[in-house]
Amino acid sequence: MSGTGAGAEAVRIVLGTWPELAERAAPIRFRVFVDEQGVPVEMELDEFDPLSCHALALVGEQAVGTGRLLPDGHIGRMAVDAGWRGHGVGAALLGALIDEALSRGLPVLALSAQTHALGFYARFGFEPVGPEYEEAGLPHQAMERRLAAG
Repeated sequence: MSGTGAGAEAVRIVLGTWPELAERAAPIRFRVFVDEQGVPVEMELDEFDPLSCHALALVGEQAVGTGRLLPDGHIGRMAVDAGWRGHGVGAALLGALIDEALSRGLPVLALSAQTHALGFYARFGFEPVGPEYEEAGLPHQAMERRLAAG
């Protein structure tokens, strides 16, 4: 909704492995989680990256967001560059990861949402599970969404 032209181009989502997308996805994660939110750098990349399906949001050829789907149905590391928030990038990423989970026949999706993002995930059918907790110094809430049986 700004006059900068952000959002004028369509968001395109590319799915791939960590080796395929790390070069473009990792810098977004570091900017959002480490630089903006103060997550310890040693917590950002983990043993689940090589096992996950990664999503990269592109506007033109500019990488503006990322997320991942673990084999067990957990969605995580959802990150959108600050200048692109509010332009549908997160929704496009989450939608693509949900579609991928459906194509894999996963029965349930789970995620650990920062509490400020609960409304965003609720719009996609995720519901809170259990109490709020702290992770990497930030308040979080476990959420789940049951996927329709094929």
